[in-house]
Amino acid sequence: MVGRIIHSLDCVAEGADWLCARVPAFSRALPLVGPLPLRRQPDGFAALLSAIVGQQVSVASARAIWGRLEAAGPTGADAMAAASDEVLRAAGLSRQKARYGRALAQAGIDFDALRNMPDAEVVAALVAVPGIGVWTAEIYAMFALGRADVFAPGDLALQEAARRLFGLEARPSERVLRAMATEWSPWRSVAARFLWAYYRVAKERDGVA
Repeated sequence: MVGRIIHSLDCVAEGADWLCARVPAFSRALPLVGPLPLRRQPDGFAALLSAIVGQQVSVASARAIWGRLEAAGPTGADAMAAASDEVLRAAGLSRQKARYGRALAQAGIDFDALRNMPDAEVVAALVAVPGIGVWTAEIYAMFALGRADVFAPGDLALQEAARRLFGLEARPSERVLRAMATEWSPWRSVAARFLWAYYRVAKERDGVA
């Protein structure tokens, strides 16, 4: 069964209100982070390729690489499958990510079918493709499919934000943060937006770009 879908900023605001009413730390954070972003994007091949590009690099680096890919052309399945190593390398893709991009292009994912799958089935279908781990699948489910109750506890920024916001002695592991997030259901993807926004505020306070 497919749960709640986030379509608009009103949906995000509803989730934020729900979290603030039940989790004091989120209520304290809201004045600092301000209105939370929608962060929706069209689903399909390009969205999943973009998530692969964003693996283990900064947001700024991912945007720069994606911009070069768009300029070069291989952001569609056919173009990616046919792109040369030179073109992908010039855009900034590592050899490994170029291989993952081609694997995605050849995987034959039914993106329309994903829209109607439960969250767990979406993740399971995507991680079957080489180069797509749980983090990438969860990011796709959150932002391309708009799933309201998906979280990405393997994300280091989410882990660090949780450490700061909840006053933890150490950054929580993926397993620990996933367990923490069960209390934020059915709005876990809004909780993720909260934590990412709080992470940016904390970095600005620390003078980190």
